[in-house]
Amino acid sequence: MAQSIFITSAEGHSGKSTIALGVLDALSHATPRVGVFRPIARSTRERDYVLEMLLDHDGVDLDYDLCVGVTYDDVRQDPDAALATIVQRYKTVESQCDAVVIVGSDYTDVGSPTELGFNARIAANLGAPVLLVVNGRGSEGEHLGTSSPRTPEEIGQLAALSLAELAHGRAGLFAVVVNRADPASLVDTVTAVRTVVDATATPERATAVGTVGVWVLPEDRLLVAPSVRDVMRSVDGKVLKGEPQMFTREVLEVVIAGMSLVNVLPRLVDGALVVIPADRVEVLLATLLAQRSGTFPSVSGIVLNGPFPLPDDIDRLIDGLGATLPIVTTDLATYDAIVKIMAARGRLAADSQRRYDTALALFESHVDTEALVRSLGLARSTVLTPLMFEYGLMERARADRRHIVLPEGDDDRILRAAASVLARGIADLTILGEEIEVRSRALELGLDIAGATILSPFDAVHVDRFAREYERLRAHKGVTYAQAADTVTDVSYFGTLMVHLGLADGMVSGAVHTTAHTIRPAFEIIKTKPGVSVVSSVFLMALADRVLVYGDCAVIPDPSATQLADIAVSSAATAAQFGIDPRIAMLSYSTGESGSGAEVEKVREATALVRERAPELLVEGPIQYDAAADAAVAKAKMPESDVAGRATVFVFPDLNTGNNTYKAVQRSAGAVAIGPVLQGLNKPINDLSRGALVDDIINTIAITAIQAQGGGATA
Repeated sequence: MAQSIFITSAEGHSGKSTIALGVLDALSHATPRVGVFRPIARSTRERDYVLEMLLDHDGVDLDYDLCVGVTYDDVRQDPDAALATIVQRYKTVESQCDAVVIVGSDYTDVGSPTELGFNARIAANLGAPVLLVVNGRGSEGEHLGTSSPRTPEEIGQLAALSLAELAHGRAGLFAVVVNRADPASLVDTVTAVRTVVDATATPERATAVGTVGVWVLPEDRLLVAPSVRDVMRSVDGKVLKGEPQMFTREVLEVVIAGMSLVNVLPRLVDGALVVIPADRVEVLLATLLAQRSGTFPSVSGIVLNGPFPLPDDIDRLIDGLGATLPIVTTDLATYDAIVKIMAARGRLAADSQRRYDTALALFESHVDTEALVRSLGLARSTVLTPLMFEYGLMERARADRRHIVLPEGDDDRILRAAASVLARGIADLTILGEEIEVRSRALELGLDIAGATILSPFDAVHVDRFAREYERLRAHKGVTYAQAADTVTDVSYFGTLMVHLGLADGMVSGAVHTTAHTIRPAFEIIKTKPGVSVVSSVFLMALADRVLVYGDCAVIPDPSATQLADIAVSSAATAAQFGIDPRIAMLSYSTGESGSGAEVEKVREATALVRERAPELLVEGPIQYDAAADAAVAKAKMPESDVAGRATVFVFPDLNTGNNTYKAVQRSAGAVAIGPVLQGLNKPINDLSRGALVDDIINTIAITAIQAQGGGATA
């Protein structure tokens, strides 16, 4: 039977979805089969966006329709029949999972004081302990995050009333989380709620493991602010201009541009929505020019109100400006438009990466997720899924944060990855590029990279220092200062020299540059570790239940026996660095003594060199892939081997074999290929695929940071 947890609150707009996302993420890192269930759907007119967001999480593999119980209409017509249906549908989800996050109703449509009581009945009938979410802010003035904070005493009183309702419904209490609390009174709030919880504790309501958890999360305006798309819905507006991705940007302020443009411009602030009467085209153009100039605050979007069509000439002029800012039109008068805009509410949705990252980071920094998982009685799985492995990378990177340089600041994927890395505390970052351009683009995309250092590769002080160092390093090649000064302004050389001189701990590049462009400076400047003759690479292949190491699949086309031995030793060290017990298979088209030929002999010689150089390593070769990976085949072909059938490090005889094999496994087995991870360098430099996704970049940054923790790349 799955371990489940029921998340509910005593009122609407508590930020329950933030808590649900955090709990789901924590459980996904502990066990491979996590489910989500929504007993009462949020809406009958459209799909429940909270459920869709949770189902979109990498750790969940369930269909939407399977995870919905009943509608509000069903509850209103016959509560007992609705409850029976909820239990029946939940059991279907439970049978497919190790853990289930159950998200209670949202106090919409038929919200009433009895709704918490019905949620308690559901939790009791599902046998799920309750995580109660208490809203740290009052209900008045909820629009745009302007509601007033509750005092610790008020929060304690609300918690007491809610706990009494849960007890009446015979629901067991797992934990209490106060969300959106006043940041200045977090400690006092914990004390107030803990006092209430301890005073109302009974053996019947206690969790199976004892103490009820109490955690408090502070208010974060970003999570409650509506997006431009939310505002557009509220005013029943239409899209006039703007990049689709820009409509996810949050609206933090509203500026009513009912005055002349010289008075509007000084009132622009970051994250503002500018409401402009549709016949004030001069104010519209001035706002767009201010946004494009980079010398004014970056606004989130524009609402043109009033039944006035945009003149064709103005429309053509806006297109010529190349404006990316969202522009929404509505026929509403100014007053009516403002009323609806101020009533717009934010949604924590998967299409806003910034909001998603902020929610997870907030949860992780204020909730003891290890204690949460442990208290739920969920034993950590021995299976290692790709998601669990990636989470382990993030945790290790966070534990000893390092400084990584990203040379490609003109690529949106790099900026998106950087925002996630900073929000989740994975690494400190320097991004190369012109500061105005990089920060302006990040703001346009709704990304927060304020924590990153932006450095121009043409910065005179750094160029001079780097040129002198490069001239010294390449003097034997006749490089002059003038040549060096020209070379080091190339972002790959600039970033590599930052690592070489200790201004960064590692570099990640290659999203828009070739592999050769990325790693050539490393060969010239960083060079290989002592005892290593070549730089090679591995892919960390995250299969459904384990992680394997494949090398070399990206760098050396046709390695010699000596180079193959280097690759094997380096790959074993990389495996160990990432928590994988190295058992090396030196792959060939024959196993043991069964075959001969130049290629087989090369592998046999390389295997002997590995045993000579690193006698402590378990290595077998030559060996075929099936004998290395499959226990049944290994029993027939090499029954006495400690590696056959149990290999974790697969060393391919050449690049052609390795590259094709990793791609075949990636596509056919659905494996997550993390890499290439370069190894053998004195300091970590890693290359990205030019088709890299944002998640690939984040993983590579974490890997580079972990390599830096170990004193450089593995060898």
